[in-house]
Amino acid sequence: MEERGDEGISEVSGRRARGELESDVLAALWAANGPLTARQVRDALPGDLAYTTVLTILSRLYDKEMLVRHREGRGYAYEPVRDEASHTAQRMRSLLEGGPDRQAVLARFVSELSKQDEHVLHQLLSAHDAHAEDHRSGGTA
Repeated sequence: MEERGDEGISEVSGRRARGELESDVLAALWAANGPLTARQVRDALPGDLAYTTVLTILSRLYDKEMLVRHREGRGYAYEPVRDEASHTAQRMRSLLEGGPDRQAVLARFVSELSKQDEHVLHQLLSAHDAHAEDHRSGGTA
């Protein structure tokens, strides 16, 4: 029987945690200056992954509509649909919407922010409020 640590990595087999490889592939694509082929993604990843493994992950991410692909030679070059910040924000929204007590989750999230993150959040909320007020009063933003 395989034992799993807190990170979800198998102590016995050394396998990656579920979703870790997808995250690594997305990180490689976000770091690139444009679309990458499966071979380029494989070269950008640590370790010695099989080409077919990388191709499978790219296909899964494409099927999940997280990537777009463009024909390049006999294969494809892939790039993310959203930038990293948009992807992370969407995941946060999804987790928030899936919880039974939205207010409790938001309260806990805010209570655990660093002072710097709290300051940034206040600035963003103030800018959002000012923008909304401009639209209500007919001004331009």
